Amino acid sequence: MIDNSLAISFTFLAYLVVMLGIGLYAYKRTSNSEDYFLGGRSLGPWPTALSAGASDMSGWLLLGLPGYAFAAGMESLWLAGGLLVGTWLNWLICAKRLRTYSIQANNSLTLPEYLSTRFQDNSKLIQSISAFFILLFFLFYTSSGLVAGGKLFETVFGLDYRWAVVIGTVCVVSYTLFGGFLAVSWTDLVQGLLMCAALVIVPLAIMEGDWSQLPDTLAAKNPELLTLWNDINGEPLSIIGIVSLAAWGLGYFGQPHILARFKASRSNKDITTARRIAVGWTALSMAGALLIGLVGIVYVDNHMAGALEDGEKIFMILVNAVFNPVVAGILLAAILAAIMSTADSQLLVSSSALAEDFYKAWINPNASQSQIVNVGRLGVVALSIIALILAFNPESSVLGLVSYAWAGFGAAFGPAIILSLFWRNMNRNGALAGILVGGITIVVWKQLSGGIFDIYEIVPGFILSTIAIIAVSLITGAPNKEVLNTFDEYEKKLDTLA
Repeated sequence: MIDNSLAISFTFLAYLVVMLGIGLYAYKRTSNSEDYFLGGRSLGPWPTALSAGASDMSGWLLLGLPGYAFAAGMESLWLAGGLLVGTWLNWLICAKRLRTYSIQANNSLTLPEYLSTRFQDNSKLIQSISAFFILLFFLFYTSSGLVAGGKLFETVFGLDYRWAVVIGTVCVVSYTLFGGFLAVSWTDLVQGLLMCAALVIVPLAIMEGDWSQLPDTLAAKNPELLTLWNDINGEPLSIIGIVSLAAWGLGYFGQPHILARFKASRSNKDITTARRIAVGWTALSMAGALLIGLVGIVYVDNHMAGALEDGEKIFMILVNAVFNPVVAGILLAAILAAIMSTADSQLLVSSSALAEDFYKAWINPNASQSQIVNVGRLGVVALSIIALILAFNPESSVLGLVSYAWAGFGAAFGPAIILSLFWRNMNRNGALAGILVGGITIVVWKQLSGGIFDIYEIVPGFILSTIAIIAVSLITGAPNKEVLNTFDEYEKKLDTLA
């Protein structure tokens, strides 16, 4: 348990009160399903950008990435670089078009609804299958965040793990339940700034301006920590290894909780500004996370008697070692912020799939706005309970679950989204084939190992999904004239839609 927990507890409590206050304010501004699931498409560039970034990175940015840099050194740049390039390309390629197309597609609020409307799928198969994948992957994705939150509360306060998970879950659900997308986005803005500040401040405070000792200490400990091309044992990194690390960037194109931020922007003009903010925030945050891992090697070597068994705790160790309890509480709250900012977004996207893509699509097509919002809120509670049950196992592999879900979304939806925004002749059958092939490939590939099967499953999933979309669309023929004309109308709106 971290020392001075009383002062840290007070800081945590103050932080949570502020987050719940934002949720209450957002509740008063939520009157219909568009408000609840997309914030009335009213986000300015700063909340759009930082909400996308904060909901993307989760606790992995403050625990997983520093831990990976602590263990692998400069090799971690392949992963960080892939994510940075993926962030930039996602904003550049998808953001403006997806916002425009989703508005023109009968103001589609969810990803499945957009795909279904875009290809005039009267059977609703695209909508249902897409919603199924969202619910399936997000249950495990969300539970991984709750596991991370439980371990944080357990480490900081010495709580029993199960109670720690329950407390973290209640915190996330409270403001998501009432405030919806506005609460999630505004809290993400605060949390994104807090996360970035913590990642920059901690390594600067540890090194105290003396950066010259960092490369010397790393070289003395293990010169392989300073190379991009070898692992820590001196063995050259394989092509499969490098591609697997860099390919994390492909996942961005299919993440529903990130793509929702593009749709929620208040104007197409704001997206250029938001892109610059988002890419800058991501670059600064990941640079800080990598530095924390590398600086942590120096700190452990100079100040700790033995080796650190769990590298993912390095951020917490550095914070506790350098800062007074109040400041430490603020910086440790950044971990909670990272976890909450992702878990709340995942719960909201999952509940929107339940309310819009199952309840409204199949059970009650004439549902009122208030009924849809209430179903969405019930969905948040129900889904959080299931995720909580899954999170009760403290041995759950957080990084493994995140990696699997990230690949699943990237392969199932990434190619379908990109091609739906650019390829006029893509049809309904191609979209359905791509979603199924991408999702199934991830599930099957994960079970295999050895040789080519050691590559990160998002690579074959993304490639095979793209091939399936193109091949099936060409084989089954061009879309009907109405779909083609609708696509042309979407294109015209790109420069005229506010």
